[in-house]
Amino acid sequence: MIFLGILWLPLSLFSQNTISVHVNNVDSSKGHIKVALYDSDENFLSFDQVLKSGSAPAQKGTVALQLINLPVGEYALAVFHDENGNGELDTNWLGIPKEKVAFSRAKMKTFGPPKYKECAFMVTSDYKISIDL
Repeated sequence: MIFLGILWLPLSLFSQNTISVHVNNVDSSKGHIKVALYDSDENFLSFDQVLKSGSAPAQKGTVALQLINLPVGEYALAVFHDENGNGELDTNWLGIPKEKVAFSRAKMKTFGPPKYKECAFMVTSDYKISIDL
């Protein structure tokens, strides 16, 4: 019995999990809801360092999507409503987003986005999260 437990432990570390993301307060059915998943502070909010991403057509109210095949670990999410469908987060000349953005476990601050650690959550099995735009 102990032997089976020892064999199971390494396999559980490589198990593939799903994050089910529910994005609430979507204002319109224009464009897409975009989700970016990060696994470190160094990569957080870097467009070319996204670990995994997802997209779903926008619909007024709540949009659900899934990020699959994730190992156990710490993650943070960034979400935005790409209303014009150009695939990019539009910002003004100061870099302030023109489209709605949101994060897992934290909100946009007066002078910028939250830090990775403020947004981070642990995934040890399939995980569900609701994020308000």
